[in-house]
Amino acid sequence: MKVSDAMTSQVSVARPGDSIRKVAEVMAKVDSGVVPVVDNGKVLGLVTDRDIVLRVVAEGRSFDAPVSEVMSDGEVLSVKEDDVLADATAKMANNQVRRLVVLNEAGNLTGILSLGDVAKDYGAKQVGKTLEEISQEPGEAAH
Repeated sequence: MKVSDAMTSQVSVARPGDSIRKVAEVMAKVDSGVVPVVDNGKVLGLVTDRDIVLRVVAEGRSFDAPVSEVMSDGEVLSVKEDDVLADATAKMANNQVRRLVVLNEAGNLTGILSLGDVAKDYGAKQVGKTLEEISQEPGEAAH
């Protein structure tokens, strides 16, 4: 099975200059805890509901500030849409993340693959294994 068979392809995105408030409203509307920040099809970073709580609410920042100020803009972990789903779940486990950005061959955003997507299309057993590996402390051996 390929990543494209399981991913969510209808993804709401933000632009770097969008306000944090606007992005939070999008999250509420589409019931998602993550929004990719995109410019000309390229993913610059991700903003999560956790980013908003820790970097805006906890620090007393303005909700009118641009989302680029609070997004996670380090290396955004990604997979290609034609990658094997099992390899993508292994990448999630190895990097202890619950979602990956999905890119096409040109490097443009085409979707997001989450543990929920994997659960629907790949089976609860694989999700349980991946979640267990994600939840481990770094360096902790699997049992």
